[in-house]
Amino acid sequence: MNYYKSTFTIVPDIQEFREILTAMLGELGYESFVENENSVDAFIQSSCYSNDLLNDFSVQSLFEYTVETIEIPDQNWNEVWEKNYFKPLVVSGKCVVRAPFHTDYPKKQYEIIIEPNMAFGTGNHETTTMMMEYLLETDLTGKNVLDMGCGTGILSILASKCGAEKITAIDIDKWSFEGTTENATLNGIQNITPILGDASIIPDSKFDIILANIQRNVILSDLPFYFEALKPGGSIIVSGFFYEDLNDLVMWAKELGLVVASKKTRNNWCSACFTLSERRGKTNNYII
Repeated sequence: MNYYKSTFTIVPDIQEFREILTAMLGELGYESFVENENSVDAFIQSSCYSNDLLNDFSVQSLFEYTVETIEIPDQNWNEVWEKNYFKPLVVSGKCVVRAPFHTDYPKKQYEIIIEPNMAFGTGNHETTTMMMEYLLETDLTGKNVLDMGCGTGILSILASKCGAEKITAIDIDKWSFEGTTENATLNGIQNITPILGDASIIPDSKFDIILANIQRNVILSDLPFYFEALKPGGSIIVSGFFYEDLNDLVMWAKELGLVVASKKTRNNWCSACFTLSERRGKTNNYII
């Protein structure tokens, strides 16, 4: 699957305006962002991009910007990430994420090796980091885990290393399917089952933990599938959306009989953990 990269240079270049820019681009379908010293790179799947996508894009005179967009062929992605983006990362002081080519990195309780490719998910983005924090805070011993939008398989691998008994990893992107398979082998993990597809092919099983680090609209669409696949007492942990989108997720979850038990925010990105309400679909005990 090909991606387009749009590089935005904004004036004045301050963090608040960068956050506004990424929030608005997220509504257009851009799904991942990398902040550089003087610009912001925004990535969107080729199937979601058109030449006139940004024609009516307006920041309401808050700031000025210029943008250059290029298509990134699949075969170039490894080199792009290796040279520019993927640095060793430590999460919660317990887990280090690195690539096979990294030689200088700290030793931690958990070590995850990720071969960078077209699939997103090296832990460096706030949404992935928050999801990893949730996993490191959760007792996963013997749990059955579902990882939706698995990307590189980083969350599945961490779940396995934290004691999960079985992990099902699903993604619509063939690069993610292949990347998860390769990265599981690279980490010596044998209890991850990668599946190519969407939420409609979730196995007829019940899961203790369901992970979904995707986009707001995908989560809203697929939340009923997650609900049906959740064991009593289980949790649905989601990310990939902005804080201002949390209320939409909370209200839809409430209709299904879920409440948000906790949330995390970082640079306006948000992650939340949902659990079953005591009275299915009839609780007002949700927080924002």
